[in-house]
Amino acid sequence: MTTTDALGAVRWSLTDTLVLAGRSLRHWRRQPELLLLSTAQPVVLVLLFTQVFGGAVATPGMRYVDWLVPGVLVQVVAWDSAKTAVGVAEDLASSTIERFRTLPMSAPAVLAGRTLADAGRNLFVVLAMLAAGVLAGLRLPGGPLAAAGAVALAVAFGYALTWVFAYLGLRARGGEAALAAGILVVFPLMFASSALVPVETMPGWLRPVAAHQPLTAVIDAVRALMQGRPAAGATAIALAWTAGILVVAVPAAVRRFYRVAA
Repeated sequence: MTTTDALGAVRWSLTDTLVLAGRSLRHWRRQPELLLLSTAQPVVLVLLFTQVFGGAVATPGMRYVDWLVPGVLVQVVAWDSAKTAVGVAEDLASSTIERFRTLPMSAPAVLAGRTLADAGRNLFVVLAMLAAGVLAGLRLPGGPLAAAGAVALAVAFGYALTWVFAYLGLRARGGEAALAAGILVVFPLMFASSALVPVETMPGWLRPVAAHQPLTAVIDAVRALMQGRPAAGATAIALAWTAGILVVAVPAAVRRFYRVAA
């Protein structure tokens, strides 16, 4: 293949990806209540947790709202990314993916478009949660640039997770099975992390697991960036997790797509 052919194939794939991402975004636009509920739930979580647990959980050197918001933000990104599995499984069960395969389009763009659209949804939800956190008393001593970096890191990590869930969606037999698989993967990571309480308060057997799993790495980096604390090491670890997940999940999902859609 010549360089010109290769560039043409890349442009073709990117165009198809954007078209399919637009398809998913239009789906949400036509169901505004779905987007509203998806945004309202995490906002309620932020407001509720700060009021219920704010006086019960000790976070040395930091107010609980400043501790909580970055953690819940990454938790919700992880949970929303699991919805990719449901969407992919439903497209597969309804033969939508099979119809896409009959069209003259880039096959990987089917998954790339879905994951890109889900990343856009995650960005919208993260910004809404950040606004709710500020209303609840969140301070951002790191400044707007560090806060923007924290948002970008959380969304990038969520994008990596959407590829994991795209793979699970291609293996599941229907949307309900995909949702169950997503819950099974996400819930242990969400709650065995530094999102809601310091890892040091957990039982001895759970502490090393919680301290060295990907959600904790991203939460610690987002928290450090928002609070203006030294964040280079934590950010490097979070980016390494994000890149590692992408390196494993993207080829696995694409291979699975070719297998089920053949």
